[in-house]
Amino acid sequence: MAPIPTPPADPQDSPDTYLGLDAESAERQARGRGWSTVRRLPPGAVITMEYRSGRLNFEVTDGTVTRCWKG
Repeated sequence: MAPIPTPPADPQDSPDTYLGLDAESAERQARGRGWSTVRRLPPGAVITMEYRSGRLNFEVTDGTVTRCWKG
């Protein structure tokens, strides 16, 4: 049986640093810091809750990041 691959570690970056930034700048900054997937979501969006290594989620209200979390 083949070994289960180990996912790469998330970038050493605090999601709190993106709060209050405009969505475009936050996404650009996140990709520059090594996040492979950046997901923008409207407030209250229905999403799946599976954890994905390397993904950063932004909740965006009126073009501004109001919540941010890994996975």
